[in-house]
Amino acid sequence: MKKKTFVKIFAGAAMGLSLCSLAACGAATSDSSDATAASETTASAESTTAESTETSSSAASTESSETASDTQQAQEGFYISPITDEIFARIEGKSFSDDCTLSRDELRYLHLLHKDAEGKEHTGEMIVNYHIAEDVLEIFEKLYEADYPIEKIRLIDEYGADDETSMEDNNSSSFNFRFISHTTVISKHGRGLAVDINTLYNPYTKEVDGERIIEPVTAEKYLDRDADFTYKIEKGDLCYNLFIEKGFEWGGDWDEVKDYQHFEVPDEKIAEWYPEG
Repeated sequence: MKKKTFVKIFAGAAMGLSLCSLAACGAATSDSSDATAASETTASAESTTAESTETSSSAASTESSETASDTQQAQEGFYISPITDEIFARIEGKSFSDDCTLSRDELRYLHLLHKDAEGKEHTGEMIVNYHIAEDVLEIFEKLYEADYPIEKIRLIDEYGADDETSMEDNNSSSFNFRFISHTTVISKHGRGLAVDINTLYNPYTKEVDGERIIEPVTAEKYLDRDADFTYKIEKGDLCYNLFIEKGFEWGGDWDEVKDYQHFEVPDEKIAEWYPEG
């Protein structure tokens, strides 16, 4: 990711005035020269003040333009921002853990709007990889416009970056740095290349040695995908279709494991973006 160059403008104006005295001038000539010099000094000072004001105004305008250019605005309430110092302070040591190998430049902050099952509007926040930021923002815009119900979209850092706690609260999120268990491979959530939606009602499940694993643990009753309940993601619904159209894979389509909340970038695309692995 190319780093932006920020320009700082320092304005300064200095003016030196030199008065020449003429030898053997009469009192009238001296008075006239003094008056003229005083007039010139006043005019120069006013000119210097005007130049300084103009330069300061120009600097402020430049900084404002650069700040605006860093943020990509879609419709009102939806925008993409770099990970500013303020945002980073919220995630450092949590989702952006001490062993995180990503650069801040690889991530983007999304500001979103969404509606719950009762139609109430909420503000949402999500951090994703910069490669998918525009696509994910567009998906959430369309879900919002269609009144597709999403209960919560909060940074997982509000849950101490704990997946289980976040899922039990039906929170939708993306970036949370971690390696795949017993490997040095970064998980797709660890790169911000996977998005989980309405996590309580769309659980992850697999069978290990005859034991059924369910995440979150409170979601067992939502394993019945034939049942009718709010916040359920189904194959062919709007959420599914929008993510698939953008090239994501759905965990609900997997065979041995089911992850109904989960949309991720395919391995082939990640290999293009991160050929080093």
